[in-house]
Parts: sequence; C-alpha cells; structure tokens
Amino acid sequence: MIPFKDNVPTRTAPVMTIIIIVLNCLVHLYQQLLPPDQSVAMVQLLGVVPARVTDLPSWFFPGPQNPAVSLISSMFIHGGWLHLGGNMLYLWIFGNNVEDAMGHLRFVVFYLLCGIAAAAAQVIGAPGSLIPMVGASGAVSGILGAYLILHPFARVSTLIIIIFFIRVIELPAMVVLGFWFMLQVLNGISAPAGAAGVAWNAHIGGFIVGLALIRFFQSRGGARRGAWRGAARRA
Repeated sequence: MIPFKDNVPTRTAPVMTIIIIVLNCLVHLYQQLLPPDQSVAMVQLLGVVPARVTDLPSWFFPGPQNPAVSLISSMFIHGGWLHLGGNMLYLWIFGNNVEDAMGHLRFVVFYLLCGIAAAAAQVIGAPGSLIPMVGASGAVSGILGAYLILHPFARVSTLIIIIFFIRVIELPAMVVLGFWFMLQVLNGISAPAGAAGVAWNAHIGGFIVGLALIRFFQSRGGARRGAWRGAARRA
C-alpha cells in the first residue's frame, strides 16, 4: 500500500512542512557529495547511537558528539534516496493537514518532540546498540498518529500492488494508517533487538506519541475545521 494523496484541503500554506522537506533533501544531497568514508562518519556522529545516549558522561561532551545533538540531527539524515523519498512522501501527504490544524510554530515543536520520543523508544528497545539510527521516520510517524485523530475518515488515494494486481483505490485514512501501524508492530515484534535495519520501535513510539499529543497542540481554529470536515465526510 503506497498512499500518494488525500482529499482534505488546507486553509493555510504548509510552510514548515515544505521547509522540513527541503532541509532533508539538502542535507541528503550534501551527504551524497561527500567521500564514502566521510559520509559514514557523518552518520556515526550525527545519528542516534543508543549506547552513546545511555552513557551519561557523554552528555557533558561539547560539540556535535553530544547525544543531545544527535536527537535532532538524526532526523535530517537518511540512508539513501529511497529512504528519504518514502519519508518525505508521507510527510507531504499528511503533514500539511496536521500543520493546518496546529499552526506553523506548534507544528515544528510537535514534529521535533515526536522525533525525540521515537529515538527514545528505539534506545529503550536496545540500549547497548552501537548502530546509529537516522531518518525522519520517527517524527513522520508522529504526524501519521496526529492525522489519524484529526481526519480518520479522510479518503486517501492508495496504490495497491499484490503480485500482478496493481490498482489505485481510495481508502479511509483509518484503514491506511491502521494497516501501516499494524505492520510496524508485527515487524517490531519479529525483528531482533539492536539489529541493523529498520528502526521499528522508533516508528511505533513516534506514532503513539503523535496520537497522545495532538489534542494538546491542535489550535482552536484547527479543532473547528477538523470537526466540520469529519462531519461532512460522514454525511
């Protein structure tokens, strides 16, 4: 299932969503232009390394080697163009409506908090791991959780691929995002703790935090618009 657009209009331009996407793309382009050894070093330095996060003395290191820096910087580094593209696609589809409901500044704070919470979930799952975690997927997962609360009945155009069956279908957001979350949980259960690959715990943690925090960040105007749209879709 690959979503590529929804039917929920916005009343404000998704300025911060666009800025975050552009920043991610620029950072990844810079990373790709580096020599391979420097690119690897960048990931090691600016990615979230659980063993470094749980090493309390390292929190007093000055500069980028401090784990606090990596909690933010890791959200803007990706492991490849496909990794970047998938995250930015989901952010573009669902982030604009979440930003519309919160306002620009609250949206940025919410996005960063979800990303930090996602990193914490990954660290808790494998506190001694030396494998750096990078990518915006934890923060984007929080956006998905927020969208599910705001627009559960929105129609999401989704590309369905099952062997030779390829078709675009409009599905309710609760089906698309519910299926996505179920996959994260199933993969998280089956994946060995601390192994290289997808940070399933980060996806799960970010999504849950997004569900929990959306009502605290939603503006009053956003609440009214969300309620109106939901009622219209159910009619």
